[in-house]
Amino acid sequence: MYKLSSKQAFLYALFVFIVTVTISFILPASAIPISGILVIILLTIFIPKTSNTIVAAGIGMIFIAVFYIVQKSDLSFSQMLTELIFVLILIAFASSIILYAKNIYGFVEEDKAQLSSLFSSATEGIILTNSKGQIIRINPSAEKMFGFSDSELIGKAIEILIPQRFATNHPTLREGFNKNPHNRSMGKNRDLFASRKNGSEFPVEVSLSHYKQANEAFVIAFIVDITERKRVEENLLKRKIELEELTDEIQKLNTDLEGKVIERTQILQEALQKLEKSQNELHEALDKERQLNEIKSRFVSMASHEFRTPLSTVLSSASLISRYVKEEEQEKRDKHIFRIKDSVKHLNEILEDFLSLGKLDEGKVEAEKNTMNLQELLMETQDDVAGLLKKHQKITCHFDGDAMINSDKKLLKNIFINLVSNAIKFSDEDAEIRINGFRKDDEVEINFIDKGIGISEEDQRHLFSSFFRAANALNIQGSGLGLHIVKRYVDLLNGHVSLKSELNKGTQIKITIPIN
Repeated sequence: MYKLSSKQAFLYALFVFIVTVTISFILPASAIPISGILVIILLTIFIPKTSNTIVAAGIGMIFIAVFYIVQKSDLSFSQMLTELIFVLILIAFASSIILYAKNIYGFVEEDKAQLSSLFSSATEGIILTNSKGQIIRINPSAEKMFGFSDSELIGKAIEILIPQRFATNHPTLREGFNKNPHNRSMGKNRDLFASRKNGSEFPVEVSLSHYKQANEAFVIAFIVDITERKRVEENLLKRKIELEELTDEIQKLNTDLEGKVIERTQILQEALQKLEKSQNELHEALDKERQLNEIKSRFVSMASHEFRTPLSTVLSSASLISRYVKEEEQEKRDKHIFRIKDSVKHLNEILEDFLSLGKLDEGKVEAEKNTMNLQELLMETQDDVAGLLKKHQKITCHFDGDAMINSDKKLLKNIFINLVSNAIKFSDEDAEIRINGFRKDDEVEINFIDKGIGISEEDQRHLFSSFFRAANALNIQGSGLGLHIVKRYVDLLNGHVSLKSELNKGTQIKITIPIN
């Protein structure tokens, strides 16, 4: 704002005042004191405080009044009063203009100070270049990021901060931006790198803006060091590849295990005998440890029931197979082989529930959200469970609205398969199972509706607890973990699950999932 310091302006004003007083009384012309006082008031523009201008105007008015009384005594009273009032108004008007200018300059300086503070304090690197690509200003964050001081960069071409392998083509790209300037982010669908003073490179994210001043174009670059973000992305990709490889290995192992079920029947018989022996020991231990909490008691009860039934089936069928030695008895052998496979499959499902619960309790399950089509996922689920349908059962699936959401496809599929499998299991033959979904605001709602055996109000309060089984479902295969795991998965997705049911009339389970 000021070209003179406040002290210099004060000294100049004092000097002008002394000269004005001296000349006014030597050469009594009206223009001399008026001009001097106006110059003094004008000089106060270089002194920030408004009080200085007011004081200068007051002293000036007093001096003019004294001057007219002493030097203009030859004028009539009315003439002298008229001139004096005009001069005082002129001084007051000039003072008002100076005060107004000071006020405007004050706002300008305040804005400049705020902008300078924002520029200096910004955590992003900010670089300002002219139309020739020369750096004219750089903030402290950018200095720290690149390892240069501002004196080393001011006046240098922006290419000094670009790796050598890219710097050759950069002037052409820069000229193209200057011909058609617009605010944009650089590096879409490709990686950008910058170069430090020591020559090392690092990945960056750059946004460009532009403005004109005095017919010259300027470009502002906002730069963010994304080294840490890239490292995290690489680690995530590596973990994903490892997970895919592990999944392939597990699938291969499952395939091998299915092929060996028959030859392992004898081993299962021995395992069953050991299990029965261990079961007796377990009952004895439970009698001595009655202090165990309710969750452990439920687990033992469920495991005892759910493991014994399929294992007994395996033992019984394995024993009966050995009796059918004739070739024409192959159909009977196939019947018992099917029963063995079905029992082993049930055991595998229970173990999968245990593993899922264990991973959840250990915090090993995390949501990995990606863009996906919810309607397609529902249709996939319908296809996956088709083999579980009872005679004449059918599934209808309907979704309204935009089905694109950002969520974890794997967790959602596990939720859907679990709920649809339950609906199939607890519904009669010829029953219809409906899946209705729709989008509302920033979330989607999916309802799973069946006309099965239903759940009592008393049991509904405990239904999402682990190892809990409704009173009317005790004779139906299950681990008591399904709905508990569903709720845990839904919580991981920041969603909500609720249930409505009535005995012998059916059940409706509603899942609400956020779109993002």
